[in-house]
Amino acid sequence: MTEPDQRRPIRSYVLRTGRMTPAQQRAFEENWQRWGLDYSKHLLDIDRAFARGGPRVLEVGFGMGQSLVAMAAADPDTNFIGIEVHRPGVGKLLHSMAELGVDNIRVYCHDAVEVLRDCIPAASLDKVQIFFPDPWHKKRHHKRRLVQPPFVDHLVTRLRPGGVLHLATDWENYAEQMMEVLSAGEGLSNTCEPGCFAPRPEHRPPTKFERRGERLGHGIWDLVFTRD
Repeated sequence: MTEPDQRRPIRSYVLRTGRMTPAQQRAFEENWQRWGLDYSKHLLDIDRAFARGGPRVLEVGFGMGQSLVAMAAADPDTNFIGIEVHRPGVGKLLHSMAELGVDNIRVYCHDAVEVLRDCIPAASLDKVQIFFPDPWHKKRHHKRRLVQPPFVDHLVTRLRPGGVLHLATDWENYAEQMMEVLSAGEGLSNTCEPGCFAPRPEHRPPTKFERRGERLGHGIWDLVFTRD
């Protein structure tokens, strides 16, 4: 009799053990019911979640949420969905939202692959952004990188025709991999010349990881594609 395969799937993240600060914990407890989205294997009614219609932007892996809050504050008519697996980052985002009076973000604290697969309706998003994902810079760990063909192929189905996919990284090797994957992706077109990276958009606030990369002398690469 063949034993069932007990191997766990490769994850694109590692759950860090950092504890939530008292402010983050309090923000999580006080605001999750208002702005949090509980993962389930049911499609999200996005307009109902925001109690309104409007453009829809999804950010995968928002870290501590500073840039996401800044974008949402600057664009109050757009509805933002954030996905982050690390609870301290979610707590920080909820704290910042309450502190700044930002009400146009809803948050999943769950694996992005499962949220996209089970919760986000097809052709429902105007934009997806993934800024400075974990580069897994050691070659033996490249298989853990989030931006891989199966993930991008599935992600594209969640964008409406004409929707935008915006990626950014400060690791040149990862930027090259992103370009290769997106350029080969079915139904995607580069907004620049084929194989070319995009100028840094002014509307993208700098992130903590971007600033760290600049301090280390890294370049910054943006990729902006649209769904055909």
